[in-house]
Amino acid sequence: MTMTATKPAATKPTIAMYDVLGPQGQRKVRNATWVGAAVVAIIVALGLYQLGSHGQLSPDLWSVLLDRDLMRSVLKGLLATIQCAIVSIVLSVVFGMILAAMRMSDSRLLRGVVRVWVEIFRGLPLLVLIFFIFLGAPQFGIIVPTFWALALGISLYNSAVMSEIFRAGIASLPRGQAEAAAAIGMRKTQIFRIILLPQGIRIMLPALISQVVTIVKETSLGFVIGYTELLRSGRVAVEYLGGQYAIPVYVLIAIIYLLMNVGLSKLARRIDARS
Repeated sequence: MTMTATKPAATKPTIAMYDVLGPQGQRKVRNATWVGAAVVAIIVALGLYQLGSHGQLSPDLWSVLLDRDLMRSVLKGLLATIQCAIVSIVLSVVFGMILAAMRMSDSRLLRGVVRVWVEIFRGLPLLVLIFFIFLGAPQFGIIVPTFWALALGISLYNSAVMSEIFRAGIASLPRGQAEAAAAIGMRKTQIFRIILLPQGIRIMLPALISQVVTIVKETSLGFVIGYTELLRSGRVAVEYLGGQYAIPVYVLIAIIYLLMNVGLSKLARRIDARS
């Protein structure tokens, strides 16, 4: 009888991006987690105690959230926020792609102009930029509605940030892909649009998600120029109902913002998994 030797099954190498914690490290992490959770629970309990001692947890006070007029006003503000956020996100992404493509141009002059443009709009506070558009444009005879003043201000600021995200994602790709595409006769615009951008987007996706969430939150700055978005709708409701209802109304506004941003993050992760 002859015996044949069998090779052990090949195993895929495990690539670790960080050092795996040992038993002592895992125990420290668990202890720190429990301590952190206990601290948060104590802070929440103290906050609830203070609210209760001042009558802010009264059922009669929180029943205002069932008021039809309040919900109608909040819903109207929510739709205005979503509308402004969608327009701002689309414009930021489109302008960001254009700026990133221009930043990688062979023209030194064009690269310099885009670099100055990006640094200016990244350095300006967003609120100042919104004021420049809303209050400065009428000095030249151009009346800008509150919606477009907010959307354009957010888009100009975030397009500069988006361009850096796109540029960093594309720069992280191997140069051989662009060189191979150029060798078979593809133009630079085709290389950017067909080869580099689709691959770069997957690398950029976490940063893009974070910036989209930031844009949604930045729409709340519309209240300073009179745009009736979600936060301003809540403020108007508090002024109408009375200051004693401020906490229930603003808690509702905060929960709506939280649900929107968490939903955006989960949607983006699902899209990334399917792609």
